[in-house]
Amino acid sequence: MFRKILIANRGEIACRIIKTARQLGVSTVAVYSEADRNALHVKLADVAVCIGGAAPKDSYLRGDAIIAAALQTGVEAIHPGYGFLSENPDLVDAVKAAGLVFIGPSADAIRAMGLKDAAKALMEKAGVPVVPGYHGDNQDGAFLAQQAERIGYPVLIKAVAGGGGKGMRRVESAGEFADALRSAKAEAANAFGNDAVLIEKYVAAPRHIEVQVFGDGIDAVHLFERDCSLQRRHQKVIEEAPAPGMTLQMRGAMGSAAVKAAKAIGYSGAGTIEFIVDGSEGLRPDRFWFMEMNTRLQVEHPVTEAVTGLDLVEWQLRVASGERLPLGQDDIRLNGHAFEARLYAEDVDAGFLPSTGRLAHLAFPTNCRADTGVRTGDEISPWYDPMIAKIITHGPTRDIALSKLSRALDEAQVAGTVTNLTFLAALSRHEGFAKGEVDTGLIARDLAALTAKPESRRREMAMAGLAALHAAAIPNDPLAGFSLWAPLEQCVALEEAGEMLEVRLQLTHPDQAQASIEGDVFTAVRRGSGWSLEGQPDAQVVEAEGYHVFSSGHLLSFRLHDPLDRDQSAGPGGDVTLAPMPGLVRAMLVQAGETVEAGQPLCVLEAMKMEHTLKAARAGRVAEVFVSEGTQISAGDPLVQLEPEAVPHG
Repeated sequence: MFRKILIANRGEIACRIIKTARQLGVSTVAVYSEADRNALHVKLADVAVCIGGAAPKDSYLRGDAIIAAALQTGVEAIHPGYGFLSENPDLVDAVKAAGLVFIGPSADAIRAMGLKDAAKALMEKAGVPVVPGYHGDNQDGAFLAQQAERIGYPVLIKAVAGGGGKGMRRVESAGEFADALRSAKAEAANAFGNDAVLIEKYVAAPRHIEVQVFGDGIDAVHLFERDCSLQRRHQKVIEEAPAPGMTLQMRGAMGSAAVKAAKAIGYSGAGTIEFIVDGSEGLRPDRFWFMEMNTRLQVEHPVTEAVTGLDLVEWQLRVASGERLPLGQDDIRLNGHAFEARLYAEDVDAGFLPSTGRLAHLAFPTNCRADTGVRTGDEISPWYDPMIAKIITHGPTRDIALSKLSRALDEAQVAGTVTNLTFLAALSRHEGFAKGEVDTGLIARDLAALTAKPESRRREMAMAGLAALHAAAIPNDPLAGFSLWAPLEQCVALEEAGEMLEVRLQLTHPDQAQASIEGDVFTAVRRGSGWSLEGQPDAQVVEAEGYHVFSSGHLLSFRLHDPLDRDQSAGPGGDVTLAPMPGLVRAMLVQAGETVEAGQPLCVLEAMKMEHTLKAARAGRVAEVFVSEGTQISAGDPLVQLEPEAVPHG
């Protein structure tokens, strides 16, 4: 076993690797960018080395700086985590040339599976079923359009070097193909430095089922499957193991195909074979096809660990240090069911746009495994993936594991930035999902129901008002503010999302109060150091840069309204398109004087490794364009202004 390793990554995966290394007695070296100087993985590692600026190209994508840090600190091996350079064969070669061990597959194996078109050709030779499509070298737009016609619409355009939904577009008809191809190629070139694409048949009722494989360069095994069908914009949201509805015959066929794929390239380490499955008639052995292989540890590996009882990072370290596979295929057991939900800083109402901000409060319940790389007070940076945590639950049955997930999501607490937590909680209670009726289109079909807001915020505002009263007037003395002849009334003005409401509070007894909001009256009783509303489920109020009310999976955040405070943050009006997040203007699609229609694309913003197209809120004429292509902008910066709408005279 290694004595010391370097982790060429950041965030939750770096923290995850450090945890297992520590259990094995292995020392760890962290690398970090200037933006991550105070990050959790830096604090947890035994040694930490700064390798450059905030931008990934200046730090985590610098293989030379990573190897230099490894040599400087005397490590024996480098663990790449996932993302960044984890599937870069040139780094593997450089690590080997430096006399170090790369904890992962060989450079040849990564190259064999690195480009989707070449990988599919290799899999066909190995007898692994592949999706009908075009995987060749001809990248001429007219030729690719012909291939799409031959395959039959709808089709998927996919970057050959892609992943995470980047460089991928679904095309419904021939008329949409040219624009989709341009956009996919531009995004692929920016994300991977390679704009080549392939064309595949779009499966009508698709399920995304992947098989975890592990090899030692000589032999390979599979550790059963994961279902990753719950996706939005080709990004996984909730994963589970095993796949619902899986039969022994189907599992045998998929597992055999996955092991065959791993053995075909002499694979060593943890990898994942991703399959697309036609679930229109249940799970059938003749209805699954190879999509790609991820030659690294997957984000969703904890669900496999939960149902097998194995530590995949431990396996990685043992195999990389020269051991054979710890277990044979017949020794690996499947136990119960597990779920993983990806908690992100993202604005669901704005189309799941990534968000930033300081985590004013962060807490996870004890009935789950929470893999995270951040703490209360940390910043969600615009430079990196906005994942906050992975919440994992396990139970003897799918129903129990899902109930535990739903409760864990209800009890998790995040404040200070917009997140998808409420959305995840709603998804965990989705009737079809509970029945195991999953496919990649579920979220899109039921998005309105999954993002529905609570009918009333008044209960939460009453709780926030009571918390404000408690903090300001009666922190220690239960008789403070109590009036002998009549209840003492106070008014607290709370503001939420720009809307202000008054909460009138009466302390009718040292341990009892009433909160009135526009005619609704709530009776509250003191419990310990806080207040609870009678006849209502308990809600927790956290004071951290405002008042945050956590209740049954919902979060509402308020701040005390100061009538003398003038809002300086409002934009110049509804005619102006503002940047929803920090980023780079990748393309400006309009110019001053041009007439636009409602919904017409105005510009393309690149942020957090994705392209986001900003569209006109209404029809009108462009009065001014404030930025140009290549401009780095901040959240809230004005981008395009329309001329004011004419006011009709009456």
